[in-house]
Amino acid sequence: MSQQSVVEELQRLGMSGYEAKAYVALVAAGTPLNGYEVAKRSGVPRSTVYETLAKLVGRGAAYEVRAGEAGVGYISLPPSALLDRLRREFDQSIDALSSALPQVAAPSQVRLVHNLSDRESLLARAEDVVAAARTDLFLSGWPAEIAPLKNMVRRADAEGVEVTVVTFGEDPEPVGSTYPHRFSSPEVVLENLGCRLLVVAADREQAVIGGVVNGDAWGVYTDDPAVVLVAVEYVRHDIAMHLIAEKFAPDDFEAFWTSDPALRKLRADHGIPAALLARGPGGATPRPRPRAGPRG
Repeated sequence: MSQQSVVEELQRLGMSGYEAKAYVALVAAGTPLNGYEVAKRSGVPRSTVYETLAKLVGRGAAYEVRAGEAGVGYISLPPSALLDRLRREFDQSIDALSSALPQVAAPSQVRLVHNLSDRESLLARAEDVVAAARTDLFLSGWPAEIAPLKNMVRRADAEGVEVTVVTFGEDPEPVGSTYPHRFSSPEVVLENLGCRLLVVAADREQAVIGGVVNGDAWGVYTDDPAVVLVAVEYVRHDIAMHLIAEKFAPDDFEAFWTSDPALRKLRADHGIPAALLARGPGGATPRPRPRAGPRG
């Protein structure tokens, strides 16, 4: 990691840019520096370097030391000690806010729905939903999208959350109650949907629904009970279909699934789900023409 990356991470933990640069300069020196030397090594302006160093001393990240008879130098708190202190302060703040924030929060007057426009934001919001689960967690998706969530899902499972997963493709390390999607291959489902659909719902209270195709992704986060209910029932319905399919002989189920007229009609919307998802709010992506054909 470069020094600039270290500076950026320290800023994420509450230091100003000048404070982070000055602290990194002190750490890199390993010996007391005066204000002029800190400014020269860090790029902090000389006009503000002593104010910056005073702030570091105030937060306990640096100390003043005597440098000769008339001079004052500065030395950094060792990085391990600084990180331990920041971790303690962060944990204390989280504990305090955990009890204080709910007391000041007003009851929600509206239901939240916000759009997610890329894969990174889709997975980040999905991770938020997984982390929030306390009683039950439903997931449906392809391994490429479930894998980045797996550590959080395992943690939820270990904490007693009832985890239910439908995966479109084999998962060598399943979590909770995992059901591989078998009665249609992932390739067939991908062709019909036009995207790798991801559904994550926690506690019947919030959900992320999105799709990924190539490098693009679209989706929504919502705490609207109606949308969350549909997301949960989508996963539960998929599992029910698998359990029913397992009661048929493979050839009998395949014949029923591909020849029944009502089912063929339902399966004639190849690509429409992904096209609708990609349109987003106010979008104008053309609606693909339905075509007949086998679908899983």
